[in-house]
Amino acid sequence: MRDIAVFSGSAHPELAEEVCAHLGVPLSPIRVSRFANDCLEVQLQANCRERDVFLVQPLVRPVQEHLVELLLMCDAARGASAGRITVVMPHYSYARSDKKDAPRISLGGRLVADLLVAAGASRVLAMTLHAPQVHGFFSVPVDHLHALRELAAHFRRYDLSRTTVVSPDLGNAKEAAAFARLIGAQVAAGAKQRYPDDRVTISSVIGDVADRDVIVLDDEIAKGSTVIELLERLRELGPRSIRIACTHGLFAAGALKRLSSQPDVLEIVCTNTVPVPAEEHTDKLRILSIAPALAEAVRRIHNGESVSALFDEPRNL
Repeated sequence: MRDIAVFSGSAHPELAEEVCAHLGVPLSPIRVSRFANDCLEVQLQANCRERDVFLVQPLVRPVQEHLVELLLMCDAARGASAGRITVVMPHYSYARSDKKDAPRISLGGRLVADLLVAAGASRVLAMTLHAPQVHGFFSVPVDHLHALRELAAHFRRYDLSRTTVVSPDLGNAKEAAAFARLIGAQVAAGAKQRYPDDRVTISSVIGDVADRDVIVLDDEIAKGSTVIELLERLRELGPRSIRIACTHGLFAAGALKRLSSQPDVLEIVCTNTVPVPAEEHTDKLRILSIAPALAEAVRRIHNGESVSALFDEPRNL
């Protein structure tokens, strides 16, 4: 794979190194510096001319810093005559800004997609976007992966004969149903309502969870307020055990500590699409690697092979 060049921003270099290890290629060096006026400057320190360039950068805290860094990486690669520029964005935080549900608000998901294309991105490789319509915000090809197989492989170690996968809301029910099919489980969903002041209430759980082993599945966990509200409803129904799973473990504002302190939560499982600081880890946390899946997708993109054959959307499972 001598015509490939992989660069990592400062958001998650450990993931980029793991992807490169699976590909058998070196992670190319990059220099990020800051001018006296606080502006960033990026230099890609490897040849890009006519090469297939992959830029690995999830949009995580501080999101705006990492976004500008990614835009500058795209611009640097384009200025260096890269043959193709693929943005490998395991987590797209602006995907939450996907609809106009209040007057005079911005659609950040579409705007940032336009910025990436304007900066030079030819293709995007993303994982578990917050909503299906975000895929259409990009005017360049998007390969949209998911982590359901990695999560399923983890949970198959347990006895799943009395398991129900619970989605916190109906919006995530399709993904929960696809995951339930992978592990041969039942599926249930919470009836969630979000209020303007960011309060969340779940009035009921639709499905059978009484005396069953529950896996709460969401695409991402940020503050954890939705999951904690769902746990209250589940306890009223008497599940046998509770485990929590998500793709993007953001765990903002002490969410991981709060979830781990719930005595009936046996395990919290996420992937390494975003870095979880070591000092925040708890005994209940399990982090699965999606580097093999990303590496295989990168290899197939580079070789012009089908990516969808390996990573179907959840609705096609």
